[in-house]
Amino acid sequence: MELRAATPADIAAVQAIYAHHVRHGLASFEIEPPSPAEMLGRFESITGPGYPYLVATDGDTVLGYAYASAYRARPGYRYTVEDSVYVTPSAVGRGIGRQLLTRLVAECERRGYRQMLAVIGDSANAASIELHRACGFAHHGTLQSVGFKFGRWVDSVVMQRPLGQGDRTLP
Repeated sequence: MELRAATPADIAAVQAIYAHHVRHGLASFEIEPPSPAEMLGRFESITGPGYPYLVATDGDTVLGYAYASAYRARPGYRYTVEDSVYVTPSAVGRGIGRQLLTRLVAECERRGYRQMLAVIGDSANAASIELHRACGFAHHGTLQSVGFKFGRWVDSVVMQRPLGQGDRTLP
């Protein structure tokens, strides 16, 4: 397996992975999967400003992806990023998500970001919560019933991890 920066050529595979999670899971609160063109636009809006976007590959096959993006648009949040990690269903449980998230953290630290947030769909999403905990994130709250999908209310779990010096020094 190789971890590398994603390219526009990877987006069709990224879209297929994400589409599966939109259709069958609660990690995303989207109801309909975005098109490949929409996913390419999202990729460009993340990588254009310099945020990292990674893929895990086995040969030509994309097994998973992870990226960091702006937590919020206001300038006061410029040192805080939010992560997203998705793995193709056939590769879940092989440690790919952990490798992606570990590399993503390192890339964000290298770029000078100081905090990373995870907003995890579904408080019963034990795999994602454990992945983030194992990568140094701490639980900071559960937003109850903030989403509605598959005919039921869904929580979001907020987790946070300092990057580099975190808040111990000024940026």
